[in-house]
Amino acid sequence: QHFKAVAEASPVPVILYNVPGRTASNMLPETVLRLANDFKNIVAIKEAAGDIVQAMKLIQNKPKDFLIISGDDMVTLPMVLAGGSGVISVIAEGFPKEFSEMVRLGLQRKVDEAYALHYKYANSIDMIFEQGNPAGIKEVFKHLGLSENTVRLPLVNVNADLSNRLKNFVENLKQS
Repeated sequence: QHFKAVAEASPVPVILYNVPGRTASNMLPETVLRLANDFKNIVAIKEAAGDIVQAMKLIQNKPKDFLIISGDDMVTLPMVLAGGSGVISVIAEGFPKEFSEMVRLGLQRKVDEAYALHYKYANSIDMIFEQGNPAGIKEVFKHLGLSENTVRLPLVNVNADLSNRLKNFVENLKQS
């Protein structure tokens, strides 16, 4: 009841955020779809469960103008190809042009070109989350020369092994 009262009183558009890896709770498609149908100011979901079947159920049954946005970089392209609306991304912070191009190609149904970019960046997606977010992407920023890799306690920087692998990844990109 409290949620309903707050949602109805708010003219502000709301994006739901489903990230079971951080909340230990998964919003089931039935719940998301009920909320999307009942509250006009709930306009989208950032779906980060990493479950393409769940994402496809949302895409298949969503209200007409409700957006299903990938919140999991690794499944962004399959979600877009299944009818998703796009992505709220971490890896795109380091490689915005390339990751945006992959999404654009997916939305244009240029599957081969889109997957070529997906696989070019797939290893970096795994690496940036290997020792936690945001340490991985901050290390990418460092190797791209964008900023230092400073994180606040209790977070810590990535270890030397991961730093070297990310450095190699970035250097290999510059050569390709």
